[in-house]
Amino acid sequence: MVRLLAAIRRYPFVVATLLVAAAAQVLTLTARGEFSRWLLAGFALLIAARSAWAMVRELRAGTFGIDILAVTAIVASVVVGEYWAALVIVLMLTGGEALEDYAANRAKRDLTALLSRAPQLGHRMTADGATEDVPIDAVVPGDRVVVRANEVVPVDGTLMSELGVFDESSLTGESMPVERSTGQEVLSGGVNGRTAVVLQVTRAAKDSQYQQIVALVESATASTSPMVRLADRIALPFTAVAFAIAGVAWLVSGDPVRFAEVLVVATPCPLIIAAPVAFMAGMSRSAREGAIVKSSATLEKLHRARTFAFDKTGTLTQGEPSLVDVRTTGTIEPDELLRLAASAEQFSAHVLAAAVIKSASGRGLPLSGSTDAEESTANGVTASIDGHTVVVGKRSFVSATVGQEIPGTPLNSGELAIYVAVDGTSAGALVFRDEVRANARATIDNLRAQSIHRIVMLTGDDRPTAVHVASTLGIADVRANCLPIDKVNAINAITERPVVVVGDGVNDAPVLAAADVGIAMGARGSTAASESADVVILRDDISRVARAHTVGCETVNVALQSIWVGIGLSVILMIIAAFGMLPALIGAWLQEGVDVISILWALRASTGSKETHPPLVATVAEALPVAVS
Repeated sequence: MVRLLAAIRRYPFVVATLLVAAAAQVLTLTARGEFSRWLLAGFALLIAARSAWAMVRELRAGTFGIDILAVTAIVASVVVGEYWAALVIVLMLTGGEALEDYAANRAKRDLTALLSRAPQLGHRMTADGATEDVPIDAVVPGDRVVVRANEVVPVDGTLMSELGVFDESSLTGESMPVERSTGQEVLSGGVNGRTAVVLQVTRAAKDSQYQQIVALVESATASTSPMVRLADRIALPFTAVAFAIAGVAWLVSGDPVRFAEVLVVATPCPLIIAAPVAFMAGMSRSAREGAIVKSSATLEKLHRARTFAFDKTGTLTQGEPSLVDVRTTGTIEPDELLRLAASAEQFSAHVLAAAVIKSASGRGLPLSGSTDAEESTANGVTASIDGHTVVVGKRSFVSATVGQEIPGTPLNSGELAIYVAVDGTSAGALVFRDEVRANARATIDNLRAQSIHRIVMLTGDDRPTAVHVASTLGIADVRANCLPIDKVNAINAITERPVVVVGDGVNDAPVLAAADVGIAMGARGSTAASESADVVILRDDISRVARAHTVGCETVNVALQSIWVGIGLSVILMIIAAFGMLPALIGAWLQEGVDVISILWALRASTGSKETHPPLVATVAEALPVAVS
């Protein structure tokens, strides 16, 4: 009963149409047919006037009013005495809003499910150890919050409890729960286990992992696609054709009823509803498969994409280089060289900096601070450490900084080196190995199978390392030793467009913004990269890139199909009606069927083709149970 009342309040004109139909039928059965006709005609003309006024407002706003077909069909049906046909058209008009609402909600259910589960409150601890429920935006870094059993972690924080178990499948795609111990980071969006834990907040809600994903989803649900505008452009010639067929039918037959019969089957719901539903369904499907598409226009660009460019470190490779060797060229001991390098690298956001620090920590080496550290993006860091001037980074950067050529260290296939100078003299090199992702080659092959023939690799690494990785993946076009501006220039020079760029780090943000479509590996990538991108991959899985391209192609194809299926069926019905073979009432019901077929066809974009590789372990929405209440 509650749902029924809610539906009545939400769709009053649909309910009114059904009540008028029932009343008219009763009047007909009680031999009061004249009153029945007046009721049907009056109500139909009233709704026609309402739609006409709305159409006038659209025209004033510069949008063509496609409802002119429906309005004309209602008036024509009333004039020629086809009152029940007029009421069916009214039902189409009033029910179209409800149908669109249902179809749109069905299409974007994975997106809206994510939004509906966003935490609204946090259990903040007070000075006396009690908890108080506060709006999530009121929680600030330094606060302590309690996350109860089976609740979504509302903000990023450090675990203060001895042990916590979290389901992070929505963030990483890992199906098994992960354990965190005291002092380890816990990301928002994960789901706490069966025991309440205490976190010390490290980021405000708006900066936390979950809220950033929610912001991406909100922007996605508000977007408009070029394909939707294409439907608007098709509407004008479609209307002209419908009027032409109706006019010729009237002129040739001399029967004005023929004019009404043609227009009754020419109503434009497939154009109004089908394309937006298809794009929202595609975006919802993409979210379900682990990629948030910020704009429906991005799907259309993915459909037309001709070139893909990949960053190397952290995108094509694991992004977790392991230390192979510490090679010294002076009197500094290997452990001391690693300690100095790691101390300087504390001030860098590059993925290799994290690897240096992790290696030093693994050896139990104490790191020192610096007050004058300066990073050259994608090159290296200069810092004063314990009274020494330490330069860490690419060989060319270290050479230029110290004013002398630093000799290269021998490397095996797949290895890369970070060079270190101390007090203006070469001190040695740190050698790392970064393994290529296991599914990177399959992803490249998948893209080629989808007619992407040009694939480029962009990297700041030296050419020997870059060429080794590229040859493993079958990539011939390699751009090595690239600064961020070099990557941007390389993308701008590509003529086979649209160009899709895939990256993950801070230094990838400019090139992602410059690309026609930027895809950020957001599971471990930087916030800057995610903000610059058009698509954010939520899981540390590069195969999602190829799937995003597949979704874009299939969504656009389904949107076009749904438009042309609706138009084609309508034109066939108009021609049949023009020959007097389709009574107005039957034609009106058949047109309702055309609307349903077009929308159901558009909803096919939410499923698409079957995957040829193992399915994802969980969807974004399914992995997030009831949020903090």
